[in-house]
Amino acid sequence: MGSGRWSSTDWNAYATAHVSGKSAAHVFKARTLDPTYDPKMIQVRESRDSADNPASTPIILASDVTGSMGMVAHQLMKDGLNTLAQEIYARKPVSDPHVMMMAVGDVECDQAPLQVTQFEADIRLADQVRGLWIEGGGGGNSGESYCGAHYFAATKTVSDAWEKRRKKGYLFTIGDEPVLDGMRGSEVSRVFGGPAKNVSAAECIAMASRTYEVFHVILKNEGYAKGSLARVLASWQPLLPQRLILLDDVTKLAEAVVSTIQVAEGASKSTVAASWNGSTAVTVANAIKDIATLDTSGAVRLA
Repeated sequence: MGSGRWSSTDWNAYATAHVSGKSAAHVFKARTLDPTYDPKMIQVRESRDSADNPASTPIILASDVTGSMGMVAHQLMKDGLNTLAQEIYARKPVSDPHVMMMAVGDVECDQAPLQVTQFEADIRLADQVRGLWIEGGGGGNSGESYCGAHYFAATKTVSDAWEKRRKKGYLFTIGDEPVLDGMRGSEVSRVFGGPAKNVSAAECIAMASRTYEVFHVILKNEGYAKGSLARVLASWQPLLPQRLILLDDVTKLAEAVVSTIQVAEGASKSTVAASWNGSTAVTVANAIKDIATLDTSGAVRLA
């Protein structure tokens, strides 16, 4: 998947009809898991080059939708997806973005702990995001199953970026909680299908990191993180050192993601932050300050 190109004209018409001025309940009307987005029913998601996108780059945004975190998906629908696409086109940190959205829940508690769109390059992505079920579940187990996004990316996605050019895509998980330490084999089978063994969070990240640059966005002023940031950091820092984005304003999520990609691709942090206007520059500077720049071998170094 991934033909077509995102355009502000298409987005403005779509937003007027389906998003602007509407509550999350009206934007996201699904009340159960649609098999279209069920990982168990998906054999593979593809990011392939096309005439419209000859050097495609897969980008995955995997957002927590438990509890109050459904507002992240709503924020992305209100203007985040458009900002993401337009700024990547304008700044060109990578070429021809193909974006996938995932809805992340809790494998121990939720009916739909993971939902996955196609990779898309145009307005079809917005329609698919609106088809996701904002379950709003989760439990009192001090974490969410962000590792499900890593596992899916590793086992059920393919891209021409990697297969043709050995260029990794980008995977961002987004949320306010610690990461649950992996999944039992029975949970993997229930969510993804087929026989499976236990996997740890570190193993899931290592698997995804073979073909994706993996980052996590901590919404430091929202939900669990607002009162227990130290616990969230203690969970994530050993798993993704120099790859944590501490975001203090969820409305600047798209800007933080684009800026992280710019820095990872070699841009100066100070230059990237200064390229935004007003308070956005401050928010971005704080968000990316600990992000490392990739070197030519795919390792990381502080910039």
